[in-house]
Amino acid sequence: MRATAALLKQSGEPFSLTEVDLEEPRPDEVLVRVAAVGICGTDLEFATFFPTPALLGHEGSGVVERVGSHVTSVKPGDHVAMSFTSCGTCALCRTGSPAYCRDFDALNFSGHRPDGSSAVSYEGRPVNAHFLGQSSFASHVVANERAVVRIDPALDLLRAGPFGCGFQTGAGGVLNVLQPRPGSSLAVFGAGAVGVAAVIAAALSGCRTIVAVDVNPAKLEAARGYGATHTVDSSTGDTADRLAALVPDGFDFVIDTTGREDVLRTAVEALGPLGRAGVIGIGPSESMSFEWRSILNGRSVTGIIAGASLPQLFLPRLLELNAEGRFPVEKMITYFPFEQINEAVAAVRSGAVGKAVLTF
Repeated sequence: MRATAALLKQSGEPFSLTEVDLEEPRPDEVLVRVAAVGICGTDLEFATFFPTPALLGHEGSGVVERVGSHVTSVKPGDHVAMSFTSCGTCALCRTGSPAYCRDFDALNFSGHRPDGSSAVSYEGRPVNAHFLGQSSFASHVVANERAVVRIDPALDLLRAGPFGCGFQTGAGGVLNVLQPRPGSSLAVFGAGAVGVAAVIAAALSGCRTIVAVDVNPAKLEAARGYGATHTVDSSTGDTADRLAALVPDGFDFVIDTTGREDVLRTAVEALGPLGRAGVIGIGPSESMSFEWRSILNGRSVTGIIAGASLPQLFLPRLLELNAEGRFPVEKMITYFPFEQINEAVAAVRSGAVGKAVLTF
């Protein structure tokens, strides 16, 4: 079948609206008609180097149209959000940690199925697709069953997409990994969509001190509306000194969403004894470093993928919290018609919007 897609024909160039061909779903796959898809920083990062032609997008939501013969978790007509995929058979998947699947990179970032094929082609050539189990910058997606999560049809389908990555990642980093006790202190570095989700989760957890750190004053002001008790503009003054003034004994927890070595160093050094740092961001730095004595007092640094979540359980719960008004991320969403994907990307990169969502 044919689908309308925002294809990346050359790395670093704008997306091109075009028609692509989709194979029929295989026994373990699902065909989804996409209703909306969020734009994530990971999409923009991979757009700079992913082999082309490529089809990105990994925060999709939509309606199931067809299922493969082995699929049992969804059926045609079901409303779904999409997330990452996993093998389902390794020890980590079997014990409830699919975000750390032994084959995570091969299944989510290789651009093809495990057998080397692609469900997407353009002008007779295979397209690097299957990005984080979906490649949802398109009107239709052939996704692995494990990347699809059935959701309540009463929920806002257009809003559901970003829960599959950005919102899940920020919230899960707090709720699933750091698990702060009521009264704890937590600093979030980067007040974009992932960081704001972490701020909301910290407030839900009962943290007493929640500090948002960013260089964008508008994002910092917005973070206060989501539960941040304090903000620090790291573009001016000494960030470390201002954090120490807020929590003299050091923070219990910090989360870095920026992927910047200098930011992570500041975050780790802001911790108190036995403090924990969660590293979420995929950004410009290829390495991280800090003075080795800064972790001798029991501080720890933990990498976090996709909020360490089991999407089939965690996403419906987050969506329920949103419907109850307790996880109000809809305030940061700006909707764009799918055809305006490049304008939406520009708005994300400039910081003009908190979370851009493309609609069909």
